Amino acid sequence: MWRCIHVLLLLVTISAVADARSRPLEEEPFSYEPCGGPFQGPCITEIPFPFGETLQLTVESVPSQADIAKYRRPDHDLDTIGDLFAELRSCWSPPPADQARAGMQMSVRFSLNRSGGLIGPPRVTFATAGVPADTRATYLNAINASLKACLPLKFTSGFGGALAGKPIAIRYVDNRELAK
Repeated sequence: MWRCIHVLLLLVTISAVADARSRPLEEEPFSYEPCGGPFQGPCITEIPFPFGETLQLTVESVPSQADIAKYRRPDHDLDTIGDLFAELRSCWSPPPADQARAGMQMSVRFSLNRSGGLIGPPRVTFATAGVPADTRATYLNAINASLKACLPLKFTSGFGGALAGKPIAIRYVDNRELAK
């Protein structure tokens, strides 16, 4: 009787191993191949660097010499993300120095429609901690006025359709030397 049980277990084990070998191996989800060269981490091709799902940019009141070109308004209809960012950077007008605060940062998030207009008002997602409410309001008014002066943006038809509804996050940094 024990012999029959051993033989039966052996047959079940052999058939399970044979069945596992006959099935093709399924790829693991999120399996990455290592990058060559100086990057030894995983290659992630789904994320087009440097842009993620949210289009993010930083706008400084006084850009560095290396970044001056990024603040020039394009002379054609916008058809790339770089053109969009340059247009948005060129629109920024910080509040007057007597109402400003050195080092103030404020981030807003909004979306545009295919014709280059705002879908809704920009929402504040960050403001420097410890700043009085009237200073925050001053910067939000400057942001809204700058965007209003720039809009509607002139997109190519393909770019406007691709960009419509995508969230755009802008971090405004007032890096001016303010005398106070």
